[in-house]
Amino acid sequence: MGCGRVGATLAQSLESSGHSVAVVDQNPDAFRRLPAEFTGKKVTGVGFDRDTLVQAGIEDAYAFAAVSDGDNSNILSARVVRETFGVEKVVARIYDPQRAEIYQRLGIPTVATVRWTADQVLRRMLPFGATDEYRDPSGRVRLAQVDFHPDWIGRTVRAIEDATGARVAFVSRFGDGVLVTARTVLQENDVLHVLMEDERAATVERLLTHAPKVEAE
Repeated sequence: MGCGRVGATLAQSLESSGHSVAVVDQNPDAFRRLPAEFTGKKVTGVGFDRDTLVQAGIEDAYAFAAVSDGDNSNILSARVVRETFGVEKVVARIYDPQRAEIYQRLGIPTVATVRWTADQVLRRMLPFGATDEYRDPSGRVRLAQVDFHPDWIGRTVRAIEDATGARVAFVSRFGDGVLVTARTVLQENDVLHVLMEDERAATVERLLTHAPKVEAE
């Protein structure tokens, strides 16, 4: 639902991957954003209207993305699709960060556009910190990209985990994701991705953005 720039790009990507796609938008002019070779359905209507959804093929759908420019419309359509039509794979884009957290905890996966953008801008402005990449629906567990002090370079994953109490999920090295073992050594220019409990996030960030203590070896 929603044929803005995100919706059109998503529809094109899905169809290019071999999926059957239907796009719903209130404004028929919005479908002009789709490429000329797009062969999926184009349904004009309100995304949370049941008849519109049935016309789009929701009864046979595997997944549904609500990516219009309205938070209320996105969350309402996501709930209708999941609760009325039983589609399990439902994602809603939410601009309001507080609303996004609420719906995430209610079990509706959300993409918090504003929060993500703000985090990315802050990461480029401030050299040290942590940026969320994923939170579980309860909000208790976070996967975050965490900057680290240069003195951590040459230390093993085991040393990092022992010092922080967190779990290193993987590192990005020269653009590739690398699954780590306890013996993996952190290298210069690595990007560190860490799993941690939300209540320990500030502590983990503080430990990693400062030089390690001798006992962390």
